[in-house]
Order: sequence, then C-alpha cells, then structure tokens
Amino acid sequence: MHRLIVASAGLLAALSVPALAADPTVDVPMTEPGFDWTGYYAGMQAGYGLGQSDISGTGGGPFSVSPDIDGGFVGGHVAGLWQFDQAVIGAEADLNYSSVDGTADLGAGNTFGTDVKWFGSVNAKAGYAMDRVLVYGIGGVAFAGIETSQAAGAAFSETRTNVGWTVGAGVDYALTDKFVVGAQYRYYDFGSEHFDGSNGFTDRDQDTKLNTVGVNLSYKF
Repeated sequence: MHRLIVASAGLLAALSVPALAADPTVDVPMTEPGFDWTGYYAGMQAGYGLGQSDISGTGGGPFSVSPDIDGGFVGGHVAGLWQFDQAVIGAEADLNYSSVDGTADLGAGNTFGTDVKWFGSVNAKAGYAMDRVLVYGIGGVAFAGIETSQAAGAAFSETRTNVGWTVGAGVDYALTDKFVVGAQYRYYDFGSEHFDGSNGFTDRDQDTKLNTVGVNLSYKF
C-alpha cells in the first residue's frame, strides 16, 4: 500500500508540470514604448524680444546713436525631426510678425528710430530626448524687415531686408502623441544694412541685434 501511494504521488507531480506550463492565464508584463519624436510638425509661437540698434552716419555730418528696442511677436513654424535612440536631429523654419521697436534722441528735436516689422529664420535643430521631454539647440540663417527712421523737423524712413544669423536653445514636452508645447530662447544678429539718405538726411548704416524668449504649440503629423 505504501508503495502504491508513493507511486501515485509521483505520477500526479509529473502530470502537473506540463499542465502549468500550458496555463494560458499566466500574465507576461509589458513595457509601454516611449514617445517617438520622428515626424513633421506645424504650429504657432509668441513671445517678447529686446535688443539694440546701432545707427551711424556714413556721409555728410557724422553721427552715432543706439536706440534700445523691445516688443512682442507672434508667428508660425514648420519642422521635421528624426530620432535615433535618444538623439534627435532635424530642421525648422519660422516667420514672425513683430512689434519690436524703439527710439533715441540725438539732441532736441532729432529722433532716430528702429522698427523690426517682421523676422524669421531657417535652422538646423539637434537635441536629446528623454521620453516626452526634448532638450535641444537650434541655429541657422536669420532675416528681418527692419525700418530706420529720423525725425528732425522733416522725416526720413526706409525699410530694408536684413540677413544675418541666429542661435538658441529650448525644451519641448509632448502633452499627447499629437500636441507638443515648449519654450525657447533665441539670439539674432541681423547684420549691418546701408541706407541712402534723401531730402537732406545723411546716409547711414544700421546694425540690429535681438534677444527673444517665447512659447510654442506644435501639432505632430
């Protein structure tokens, strides 16, 4: 009898092994994949800028004056990004309507002004992704429509398109798989542009630099 009990117990143990192995109710833990930054984006941005414009006379009576400039901006952007492990590279272009301007007086009744009417850039972008957070640097070619003006009894004003460069940094956060919010700092050097005087006003060069901080909202396609 004792031998029969031992043999029966051994048989039951042997039969239970494949039964447990085939149990379809065993849960296998799954890991949710991280956010993929690869894709195309379009959106809007807004912010505030401040800087300085150096204006100097190049003919007739020499002069030099440097209006401080500041104001808001709003615009749109498009971008394409590609992710490789945690590295993200891509390109971005933006265009902004601007109310950045300022004036400075050079003696009583002689006011010089600078008005950045619009500005934009075409950039390379590279960053480091931590799931839904992207920290990046950005830089490229910048351009702007900048007016110079002078009021000294009569008035003079002229607008030219300046071309220069820009560099900056920012952080983006993916709220959902489609919507991304972020903040960005940029430095712009729009270079020096020559303006021919008229109606008795002296020829001049104008060199404009700008710092901006802004927020952005993008949609990922």
